[in-house]
Parts: sequence; C-alpha cells; structure tokens
Amino acid sequence: MKNVIKEKRKERGLSQIELAPKCGVSRQTVNAIENDKYDPTLSLAFRLANQLQTTVDDLFYPGQ
Repeated sequence: MKNVIKEKRKERGLSQIELAPKCGVSRQTVNAIENDKYDPTLSLAFRLANQLQTTVDDLFYPGQ
C-alpha cells in the first residue's frame, strides 16, 4: 500500500514528531508508514486522515 502522508503532512506544516502524538503513535511509526515499511490499522489510517484533514481514500492507494 502506497501513500501520500508525507506530502499531506508537509502541506499542513507538521513534522513527524508533531503528527505522531496526535495520532497516538510514535514518530518511528509515522516514518515507517511514510516509507511503506508498515501498513497502518484501519483506525490509525482514519486518525491520520483526520489529522491531515483528508480522507483515507486520498491518503492511500494500491502499490506494486
């Protein structure tokens, strides 16, 4: 699963350190998701989308 979290996060002027606690995870988790090393749970995907003021569908897309 690919994502545009890094781009959306930067658009909002947030660092990984700032976004992580708002979503209830560590900075390392945000980094792993952004680098396609970890697929978040559905609840975390919704928290990320909420904090980034977008939808889950706009954050994630199928990857190869």
